[in-house]
Amino acid sequence: MHYVFQFGWLLDYYPIILKGVGVTIELIAVGGIVGIALGVVCAWCRALGPKWVRPPVALYVELIRNTPFMIQLFFIFFGLPSIGFKMSEMEAANLAMIINLGAYSCEIIRAGIEATPKGQFEAGAALALRPMQVFRLVILVPSLQRIWPALSSQLVIVMLGSAVVSQIAAEDLSYAANFIQSRTFRAFEAYLVSTLTYLFLSILLRQLLAMIGRRLFPQVTSR
Repeated sequence: MHYVFQFGWLLDYYPIILKGVGVTIELIAVGGIVGIALGVVCAWCRALGPKWVRPPVALYVELIRNTPFMIQLFFIFFGLPSIGFKMSEMEAANLAMIINLGAYSCEIIRAGIEATPKGQFEAGAALALRPMQVFRLVILVPSLQRIWPALSSQLVIVMLGSAVVSQIAAEDLSYAANFIQSRTFRAFEAYLVSTLTYLFLSILLRQLLAMIGRRLFPQVTSR
């Protein structure tokens, strides 16, 4: 049996694909910015924070890093409403992305903090800076510089993992592919287009993060 490739449907369904791309970009933008901010806070708590705050933060990190992202997403979207916390598909998807990236980025950033020479802490203290000022002005930037390539890779992984949000009807790129193949019955072509689009977004995101790294950290090495 000879299979005939057909891509004419792109003319009719390109608005759905563009909307899916936009939603995917929104997810990684919101999840990336807020998730990394959460990771910084959690990394400080685990590495330098008071002893009483370390166990709950460690529990959060281990819980998220050792459970599937889809289960976390389902818990937020289907589980929380049963106890009164209702949210839309996009709100649940964004929250799941933030919580997931926060845990992973926490460990990456903590590794950068713990690799900081003790002399930098002592130099900050010698300048009469408060502990939070030492962290923000002396420790954080060099730590981020050391782990930027690893953090960039994690952001790309999270962006690709966002494809599962279609399971709660968030209209991302994978939702668009599922919708198109259900209408056209051209599964190969629909998923080929979505695969190439994810590949393009991944390359674009890596290049963007590398550019940001070069601007923020002139000595950072792109990988």
